[in-house]
Amino acid sequence: MARGTDVEQLKDELVEAYFWGEEARARALVSRLGQQPRKARALLETMLQAPDARVRQAAVFGLGELGGATSVKRLEQQLAIEEARGDYDGASVAEAVTLALGRIEEAGARMGLVRRLARLTAGRPDPVDVNMVAYALWRRRHPDLLPAVRRSLERLALPAPNCLHGLLILLEKSPEELLIWARDSSVPVEHKTEVLALLEEELPEARVSTLHPFISVANALPETTLGQQEAAVYYCDRLFSLLLEHKDQILPVLPKEARLELRDVARKLIVATAPNSPPRSAILLQFIGQPEDAALLEAYRPAEPILAGAFDDAVRVLRGLQKE
Repeated sequence: MARGTDVEQLKDELVEAYFWGEEARARALVSRLGQQPRKARALLETMLQAPDARVRQAAVFGLGELGGATSVKRLEQQLAIEEARGDYDGASVAEAVTLALGRIEEAGARMGLVRRLARLTAGRPDPVDVNMVAYALWRRRHPDLLPAVRRSLERLALPAPNCLHGLLILLEKSPEELLIWARDSSVPVEHKTEVLALLEEELPEARVSTLHPFISVANALPETTLGQQEAAVYYCDRLFSLLLEHKDQILPVLPKEARLELRDVARKLIVATAPNSPPRSAILLQFIGQPEDAALLEAYRPAEPILAGAFDDAVRVLRGLQKE
């Protein structure tokens, strides 16, 4: 591990990388620090005491990467400190701690998240905080979580649904049971949206085969509904986001029938929501569309430059298919 000014440079680079969301670079920097774990922890401890929230967030990230029971204990201590601040900076660092605990394999990290959830649901939490813990618990999923999640939902003074409801569904149901649940037309589309949000966070291989009925739900939505109901549009957009986030895992094994349904959903959504169609509709057609879809994309191309760029990219890909 470097010394003196080199250590300060590493610290500054870590803060910068974390702030700009350059996780690969931040991990590489922590790896360099971790060549001497004792000195690395001493540096991160010092950073946790900094008045600048960005420095504390970077330190939290570093402890999450180092992992282990020692990191878990220190992160829980820091979480209590940040919660007690009661300000925006404290909330931002608490969010970073939640994410870090969600990355650590230790069972203690899972229990730390459970305790965080219990404290949140004892009051009137921000839905964003609850959802963040739900995402982290999904990453650290275990059957032992069920009682704690049920208790938290009973106490939660938030409108349903939220990601905690989605977490309960995923913990309770086997892949086979999830297939039946997803097909059930009596289940509100908002509840299915929360399940999709968690699966986007992490998609276990056993759950890939459960996605077809979610696609069928989207395909069954009438174009008039897509044009009028925000919840229906949001459902389709989250479905597309999930599929694109894990496209290499999902699309090669997606049955032909599901691909055809998915193409129909993307086309319907583009028409129903024009002139501000979600760009993921166009992006998805790059992977599951046909050359003739280029004409539809050109006909409904949005005027807004960023949205239009997604449509133009898709048109180029689809026109290329036509030439092959």
